[in-house]
Amino acid sequence: MRSPEQHLEAVRRLLADVILEAEHVPVAEAAGRVSAVDVTAAFDSPRFDNSQMDGYALSVNHVTATPGQFRVGRTIPAGTDPDEVYPDGINGAIVPVMTGSKVPRGTTSVVAVEDTTPGTFAEEGEFIHVPAVEHGQYVRRAGTDLAAGDVLLEAGAEITAAGVAALAGQAIETVPVTRRARIIVSTGGAEIGGPGAASIPDSNTPMLRALARCYGIEVVAHVATDDDPVKLRESLTASVEKHSPDAIVTSGGISAGKFEVVRQILEPGGWFGHVDQQPGGPQGLSRLAGVPVICLPGNPVSTLVSFLLFVAPTLGRAPTPVTALLDEERHGLAGHRDQFLRGRIRVDERGSLRAVGVGGAGSHLIAQAVDANALIRVPAATTLNRGDAVTVYPFH
Repeated sequence: MRSPEQHLEAVRRLLADVILEAEHVPVAEAAGRVSAVDVTAAFDSPRFDNSQMDGYALSVNHVTATPGQFRVGRTIPAGTDPDEVYPDGINGAIVPVMTGSKVPRGTTSVVAVEDTTPGTFAEEGEFIHVPAVEHGQYVRRAGTDLAAGDVLLEAGAEITAAGVAALAGQAIETVPVTRRARIIVSTGGAEIGGPGAASIPDSNTPMLRALARCYGIEVVAHVATDDDPVKLRESLTASVEKHSPDAIVTSGGISAGKFEVVRQILEPGGWFGHVDQQPGGPQGLSRLAGVPVICLPGNPVSTLVSFLLFVAPTLGRAPTPVTALLDEERHGLAGHRDQFLRGRIRVDERGSLRAVGVGGAGSHLIAQAVDANALIRVPAATTLNRGDAVTVYPFH
């Protein structure tokens, strides 16, 4: 038998020739993608000194003279270059400015309009009372968020919604991202999705599609299996020729039953055996028409756990396993198999990561895994007490 780590390494070796090149996508569609290169800022952010408030721009002489009465100058609407209105900068009157507007040269501070008396914008030439103002108040200086030439986005970083905003703020229209791995999913069996009393609804196909989407993998096709190995090979081969996937991920048909068609067509030249884990012990690796095939067991929880352990970290983008403190007592399985419990992790009031199991351990108990947000690894033949450290595998 293999350990989970040994099998993960075998999956990596199988996929060694899969190259995920860079592709350009519109910035508006880049959230959740992974930057393929370092992206540097072409401009300061903010690009110019601007007002944080609706109010009045003051020079150093004004600030020094506060509190006091001051004459009001011409208003600078947002989007207007102040040099067009005040070519010499602030030169006597205080200047009405709007939030986000570029402030005139010589601006030291901004006072919010509601802090003045009468508390509303006055007409040009009128006088208002300004309270004591601090130097630098309510002025956003150019480059305080990001300086031109700084790295805005590092290669390998996932692009967040804030990252999209930062890229757009640099007038970047497209960004190079790592291409998503493209897979064919093959699930089924003669008992899946049929009309008979002994048929089973297909839950693995939508689950695998959802998992792929969560971990940044693109499903390009689905091939249903029945109990005919010749038909399955033909269908998979045709799908490979049509879609040119990076890999095939199958679910079911790899154990020791009479109708294990996936194993029948892929075992020659491949590896099929057991990994020291529960659930998801049966596993397989092979190639079809030169394409790597990762074969997962078919029980829904076994498929889920196997995808999280072996597919997500190799073809997608999965969180790194971390250490948590167990919130309950747990007993490992007798023998050599580590158990991967579905569980929940949380941060307690002291900032420590805590973990507790949810639902039963059976590989068919998919409904009892609905509330899980991590896998908890319980080593074989051990007893873990409350407060003991365990390895957890956070979901996306």
